[in-house]
Amino acid sequence: MQENFSLKPYNTFGVDARAKYFTEVQNLEQLRVAVKYSKDHHLQILFLGGGSNILLTKDFDGLAIKLSLKGISEQDLNENEVLVTAKAGENWHEFVMYSLKKNYGGLENLSLIPGNVGTSPMQNIGAYGTEIKDVFVNCIVLDLENLELKTFNLEDCRFGYRDSIFKQEGKGRYVILEVRFKLTKKNHHIKTEYGAIKTELENLGITLPTIQDVSKAVINIRQGKLPDPKVTGNAGSFFKNPTIPLTQFEDLKLKFENIPGYPNGNVVKVPAGWLIEQCGWKGKQLGNAASHKLQALVIVNATGNATGKEIFDFSTEIINSVKEKFGIELEREVNII
Repeated sequence: MQENFSLKPYNTFGVDARAKYFTEVQNLEQLRVAVKYSKDHHLQILFLGGGSNILLTKDFDGLAIKLSLKGISEQDLNENEVLVTAKAGENWHEFVMYSLKKNYGGLENLSLIPGNVGTSPMQNIGAYGTEIKDVFVNCIVLDLENLELKTFNLEDCRFGYRDSIFKQEGKGRYVILEVRFKLTKKNHHIKTEYGAIKTELENLGITLPTIQDVSKAVINIRQGKLPDPKVTGNAGSFFKNPTIPLTQFEDLKLKFENIPGYPNGNVVKVPAGWLIEQCGWKGKQLGNAASHKLQALVIVNATGNATGKEIFDFSTEIINSVKEKFGIELEREVNII
């Protein structure tokens, strides 16, 4: 247990907030001891995974617990399917690369997403036509109320767009210890119809892509438009893509002819990055915070010296301007601490 501990290395924004207490756990028993300590001393807990989806707006007056549970195991189901279980502390992209090396399909479109395996079900991470729920089997969690283990299957998690039970009524009650996925061994379902994957594959001269080719295309696209957190502090997409009623979208179309939208029944998903860019934020910097020059959806710690409050206030300015221009209220995807 360490006191007055800097969390700068543990959040991808690189914000220098401090925790009153800090500890790192590598197995279930250590985690139970740490949680019991927090209960006995009436301390609030902050669980840290890869630190890629949090914004620390102030010092944390409690116990920060770094989850470093590691390990990957496999179980063959049949000729074409395998169950792969990864502990919460495994790096997400490294886990995807592990699967691709084994020629297991299902995760390739989720390459290069920052963070750890344990946080992937929390917001049902997704990219390029794939979401966690598409390959998710179950996860084992620790119930912080009674320190007992519980298994959540696909239905229990109530996955939605960047959403799950762990962000709703289960928020703060459960900590995910490991996640199990069902992946394919040979009859892979190749998804190339989303984003710029097809174009990138053409640039690579690939006409019959493998899952490894799709991953390479996704990595190239992401590296081409998203900043590396190791170089420039950020948490990836800061806002969710808003979903609005079809009638509202049609009204906006009359005023903004080029507004993009992806209909789904009576609602339409509108790209938040486009809305932000139309309001003049792309590449704009205020103080130490900025909107990335290549992707307006990403807020960056431009100087490396931004406080969490500075970044939060910057995001509020963006929300206000988008609401004023389009009547759409953006929702932050990043967890605000």
